[in-house]
Amino acid sequence: MSVDAKLVKNLRDRTGAGMMDCKKALVEAKGDVDLALDLLRKSGIAKAEKKSTRAANEGIIFSYIHHGSKLGVLIELGCETDFVAKTEGFNELAGNIAMQVAASNPLAVDESGIDKKTLDKEREIFIEQAKSSGKPDNVIDKIVEGKLNKFIEDNCLLHQSFVKNPDMTISQLVQEAVAKLGENITINRFVRFALGENSNN
Repeated sequence: MSVDAKLVKNLRDRTGAGMMDCKKALVEAKGDVDLALDLLRKSGIAKAEKKSTRAANEGIIFSYIHHGSKLGVLIELGCETDFVAKTEGFNELAGNIAMQVAASNPLAVDESGIDKKTLDKEREIFIEQAKSSGKPDNVIDKIVEGKLNKFIEDNCLLHQSFVKNPDMTISQLVQEAVAKLGENITINRFVRFALGENSNN
């Protein structure tokens, strides 16, 4: 059975569950969103967001060195207990996130980490681009906001599409791990080192 992408997005927005889990639940529920929601709740995936308020004071510093030793990443990934920090699933998540940072070079973990000056500068550029294209004033604001949101999406780690599975974001990848491991998980910070370049964190 094929599932409407809008239904998948609706379910994902309501539960915080990963796209593939939402799709699977909708197929099982034969397109019934409420039944799919119940299925996700029973499996524990929808409860992942509730764990986000719990303190994640344990965790690991994970290092990833890309082939050729000219690019490296350090990630601080937090969880609630030392037990989970030592699990294969948690370390696999850290590795995937580190690989994402290496490949996509985000500016920050989320929008709060992007400097206001950077956003203001991008906004100015987008305004000039919209004006030079001859768009009417009432359309320019919408165009600029759309481009600014896309800039944030592209440059914030949590909003980026996962390089190994573009159908999910890094935020959804983390939420799936929260559901599986049963603890709140946070990406606290990262540093990306490229030979001869400045690093981001």
